[in-house]
Amino acid sequence: MYQLDFPWLLVLLPLPVLVWWLLPPYRSQSASVRIPFFEEVTQAAGIAPSTGSLVTRRTWPELIVGTICWLLVLIALARPQYVEPPIEKTEPQRDLMLAIDLSQSMETKDFRDPGGNLISRIDAVRSVVSDFVKKRPADRIGLIAFGDAPYPLVPFTIDHPTVQTMIAEALPGIAGPRTALGDAIGLAIKMFKDTSAPEKVLIVLTDGNDTASKMPLAKASDIARDAKITIHTIGIGNPQATGEEKLDTASLEKIAATTGGRYFFGQDQTGLQDIYTTLDRITPMNQKTLSWRPRIELFHYPLGAALLLLIAYHLLALLFARLRNRSGAALEPAANR
Repeated sequence: MYQLDFPWLLVLLPLPVLVWWLLPPYRSQSASVRIPFFEEVTQAAGIAPSTGSLVTRRTWPELIVGTICWLLVLIALARPQYVEPPIEKTEPQRDLMLAIDLSQSMETKDFRDPGGNLISRIDAVRSVVSDFVKKRPADRIGLIAFGDAPYPLVPFTIDHPTVQTMIAEALPGIAGPRTALGDAIGLAIKMFKDTSAPEKVLIVLTDGNDTASKMPLAKASDIARDAKITIHTIGIGNPQATGEEKLDTASLEKIAATTGGRYFFGQDQTGLQDIYTTLDRITPMNQKTLSWRPRIELFHYPLGAALLLLIAYHLLALLFARLRNRSGAALEPAANR
């Protein structure tokens, strides 16, 4: 679609006519005869010098070319544009970070699949978390694995197949045998600092208690709350165990409560699936659609046309003047005969 960005400038089209009508023509005086003692001669002759004026009238070609050039310049000033069809872009409004415990205890086979077969904790997590990622097309998702220390596996991205690939290839023990939950939350906070999404959600899944963190859980929770990061915690371990394998339910509940999230406990793969279904429901997809129409500037076309028209007119005028001069020079010898 073609349009003028400043169409109101076209009201200036009659401006030259108004100037010609309202302002007096420019006149200048100059002596047409120059002789010594001019005043004495005129006094002796009994006459006085008169004042004449030379009015230059424009020809029709000049008026036509001038009118066309003025119209083209006005069109250029009005900024003609070609507006292309609208382009829409969907922008995620939530950054979602998944922090998965990959300590050695994730190899424990105490989970039952929907068929009742015993499977390892990591196998249950892979299936459920990958399915959860598939349902979140409008969110940017990141992935952290933690054991003795936290490691960023995937930065925030909408490339969800990459996230699913990293989840499928996650192996228990690759991050160490212990659990550094507080440091994992600290790493997530650091990664959230570089994002501009209005909503920030961290989902932490662990099967033990914090035994390797340098950052206390309480401090990490307070910093996350101040950064407006909501943390949902999921426990899949055994609360009745002892030592590192014991699930610290109280700490997970406190982390969730401090940041405005929720705590969940999963006993089997079906229960874990229900947890992620609940998370999918309480964090509905949030996205913003941006729309704009690209514009191509066209002002240089009328401006260039006006310039070319002026150049062509003056070149033709110069050519006709030379032809007239040559014709006059050829006729003069013939007249003298």
